[in-house]
Amino acid sequence: MNNEMYDTIILGAGLTGLTIAHYLRKSGRRVLVLEKGERPGGVIQTCSENGFVFEAGPNTGVISSVELVRLMDELGLQFEVPHQFANARWIWKKRRWEPLPSGLLSAIRTPLFTLTDKFRILLEPFRAKGTNPDETLAQLVVRRMGRSFLNYAVDPFISGIYAGDPAQLVTRYAMPKLYALEQNYGSFIKGSIAKARRPKPAEEKRVTRQVFSVEGGLSRLTGALVASVGAENIRCNCGKVQVEEVETGRYRIHLSESDSRQTARPDDSAGTAGYALLTRTLVTTFGGPSLLDTLPFIKEVEKENLGALRYAKVVQVAAGYSKWDGVPVRAFGGLVPTCERKDILGILFPSALFAHRAPGDGALMSVFMGGIKRPDIFELSDEQLKAVAVQHIREMMQARRDPDLLRVYRYPQAIPQYDATSSRRLKTITDLQFRYPGLLLAGNIRDGIGMSDRVKQGAAVARQIGEYLEVTV
Repeated sequence: MNNEMYDTIILGAGLTGLTIAHYLRKSGRRVLVLEKGERPGGVIQTCSENGFVFEAGPNTGVISSVELVRLMDELGLQFEVPHQFANARWIWKKRRWEPLPSGLLSAIRTPLFTLTDKFRILLEPFRAKGTNPDETLAQLVVRRMGRSFLNYAVDPFISGIYAGDPAQLVTRYAMPKLYALEQNYGSFIKGSIAKARRPKPAEEKRVTRQVFSVEGGLSRLTGALVASVGAENIRCNCGKVQVEEVETGRYRIHLSESDSRQTARPDDSAGTAGYALLTRTLVTTFGGPSLLDTLPFIKEVEKENLGALRYAKVVQVAAGYSKWDGVPVRAFGGLVPTCERKDILGILFPSALFAHRAPGDGALMSVFMGGIKRPDIFELSDEQLKAVAVQHIREMMQARRDPDLLRVYRYPQAIPQYDATSSRRLKTITDLQFRYPGLLLAGNIRDGIGMSDRVKQGAAVARQIGEYLEVTV
């Protein structure tokens, strides 16, 4: 049996795994990344076709952590932020788009919320803070802001971020910053004002919470990380990976014959039967069944706690129009509340956000469907999904011509749902990492689902590994 020894092996070459590898390689560690897919980058994938530049995975991120700002600087990349007019968000109500309020005056005038709830919002700073640590997001919003605010602001917002159900998501796990505002300041409004007034270091001032991409698409970010890590240190097509603890702080990773030597370089591959790798530290960024299959030595109850995490199934249809003849697209996108009973979660307008995403007078749209509330949509055929997307663009955006580009992307494990099972999962992760020194469970099973969350976690895990290796030489 062939054995190679590494300081760290990382399972998963998505944004989290590549970020961890980037920082460990910078510190001189011997690192190997094993990816089950055909290429590094995870769900991030930018496509270019007939003048359209579109994302097959996440379309945007949010500049919400210092760690993301630092990583972009280190990689020599710059944030591409939307045009000013594209900051507007639309909400569908009674057969038309309504702008989501962006200030006090627009909140008073909007038809999205009832008059009673508008007064509730004004009185929000004077309400007592909640006492239930497992309060769902829906319960929290109704208690502080009112049901119409839940239906026409939070519900579509959560559909856009989590493709989830605010009645199931626990606030302190799914929206920890919102939870902290109420717990620390007694009010969303008072907390937001206090945080805005707090002096910030220069680096923190760059954490603008703006939406971002990278010029040319998000694959430029993962591509820069692959270049930093070194393609020779990334092996793809590792479909079956199993971990064995050979002694405390030492792990053997078993690869099947066909998985042993597939590198990130497509012309550099060969098989070796009975291949195994040894490592002092192991990070898995896998989720769902892949995580449980990888760690056969953990207890059944721990598998149950980790396996209880549900994922939303999401479909994205990219629709490109070489010449746009519908509603002027001057917004971030439009979100559809559940109570409006549509077959889509919303429509994003990438060509309104960023330059060079569609030809000349054209438009590029991303239609999202499915989610926790509509898993049935995921079972439709590609042709049916295309028909649903085109129908809703015609109805909601008044398009009179057919799109010139239609591409369907399915994500069976798109977004984890941080619901009531989260406390058991997080405790299990802590227990496993204590019982198995050098083993770390990362990825979106904890610490947030956004791109900035992944980079922040990746930097933290790399620091943790560096400190562990220093004291276990």
